[in-house]
Amino acid sequence: MSAASAMTSASGAAAPNSLPDLARARTWIITDGKAGDENQCVAIAETLGVAFERRRVTPRPPFGWMAPWGPIDPRDQPGGRKGALAGPLPDLLIASGRRAVPYLRAVRQASGGRTFTAFLKDPRTGHDTANFVWVPDYDDLRGPNVFTTLTPPHPVSAARIEAARNAPDPRLVDLPWPRVAVLVGGDSRHLSYRAADMRRLLAELTKLADGGCSLMVTVSRRTPENLRKALRDLVAAKGGFFWDGTGGNPYVGMLAFAEQIVVTSDSANMVGEAVSTGAPVLLFNLPKTYIRHRRLFAGLAMAGALKPFIGRLEEMHYPPMDATPAIADAMAKAYADHRANWA
Repeated sequence: MSAASAMTSASGAAAPNSLPDLARARTWIITDGKAGDENQCVAIAETLGVAFERRRVTPRPPFGWMAPWGPIDPRDQPGGRKGALAGPLPDLLIASGRRAVPYLRAVRQASGGRTFTAFLKDPRTGHDTANFVWVPDYDDLRGPNVFTTLTPPHPVSAARIEAARNAPDPRLVDLPWPRVAVLVGGDSRHLSYRAADMRRLLAELTKLADGGCSLMVTVSRRTPENLRKALRDLVAAKGGFFWDGTGGNPYVGMLAFAEQIVVTSDSANMVGEAVSTGAPVLLFNLPKTYIRHRRLFAGLAMAGALKPFIGRLEEMHYPPMDATPAIADAMAKAYADHRANWA
């Protein structure tokens, strides 16, 4: 990669350049199926305007255990007739997640370096693992091919928000003002919701509801069942909307119609999606929140986009923050340089 294409930090604004060569690129997205990883990759591919195939890897033991440093599962040889990497190799590969790293390396090697490889988040194996690496500002990885932004890539684009406002979800449109979207995560390898945390969240949300706010609540697959039930009961008693998984996913509509957004601190992705709306974001802090996520939250607080959630609405004014177009643009330029070197 030339010096002119070295990566820098950006907050995100412009859409990627129109590159006919990129539009024709055979593109794979490689993850192990985790929603957070795959959604980030899909967001970049959609912003680039490329058609893509999802290639979900499920390496058997011990190969999964050895990722990201070990080899791929032998049944998944690149270009084979079967397995996760079957068929003609891609021109562009976008990957994320620990188990995807060996598969990215395998494709890069099998293609003789022709496949342009991009990895989202730190691969833990060095910046030169891929041709292009995106990491959040709060991560430590740096290098000539590393691009950083404050917020992560995500599929909640300005166009999707606008479309949701222009075609209101009938389940949400008649809720009384002020409407507050409540985005609840759940247990992870970094933290678990304690009984005290759940009681505190419910108490603070009850204050909002008693103050006249309409709560629009969505939970995660990781949300503890007792918290899920308590939130459902709260909405049933106070009014509002609780998505129980039936019908279309109202997530983007909730963000589009929210005057303010409450989000739990276990998910940097949800926080990133929330600040893309320009609405005030209220962070429900959980003990043992991942320290690197705290760096993100501190940056957003300094930008005037986020305050702690203490059971009340807060006044904040800031422009919507979405780094996805800037990440896609940087990747497109790096891809063009890579293709030029192979011409």
